[in-house]
Amino acid sequence: MSSLAVSDDRAEAKVPAKVIQPAWVRVLHWINAVAMIVMIMSGWQIYNASPLFSFTFSRSITLGGWLGGALLWHFAAMWLLMVNGLIYLILGFVTGRFRRKLLPITPGGVISDTKAALTFKLSHDDLSKYNSVQKLLYAGIIVVGVVIVLSGLSIWKPVQLQWLTALFGGYDVARYVHFICMALIVAFLVIHVALAVLVPKSLRAMIIGR
Repeated sequence: MSSLAVSDDRAEAKVPAKVIQPAWVRVLHWINAVAMIVMIMSGWQIYNASPLFSFTFSRSITLGGWLGGALLWHFAAMWLLMVNGLIYLILGFVTGRFRRKLLPITPGGVISDTKAALTFKLSHDDLSKYNSVQKLLYAGIIVVGVVIVLSGLSIWKPVQLQWLTALFGGYDVARYVHFICMALIVAFLVIHVALAVLVPKSLRAMIIGR
């Protein structure tokens, strides 16, 4: 009887851990993270050259050293982010990941999970399933990512892409839209990193997949 128990234990031990994040998600995630950080820091340096508000960002957290250098970093990261993001969107739809992971999103579910999160009662036992707050945040950041790319293109090429610039209400309005989207992405990153610290197994899953 004991030998059977031992063999059962060994069989269970040999069962591979459940894949939480497939390889393509992990690779695209980390490429996106690097590109986004470079874009944000270089974007702050570009902002400092012509501020929209009565403040500027400390040079210690900017990238590029000056306007020309910041633009070079920004455009390099922009292409990386656009290509990487496009691949992510295509694979997300083709594999059905977006449908499985992000839908449905209901107001009731968001309110309920928000209350649970604020009282530290939100469960993170099954990392393969997103709660309603995660669904809303991840779906929302995808939309914000698309808007920030489009608004950035309208600022970069306001003459060649007049229709796009006009869609945002003009060059000046597009700059504000771009800044607001940047602020939303930074806020998302802060929350995202905080959750990774609070639930370290989610970070492990994004590194090794299991």
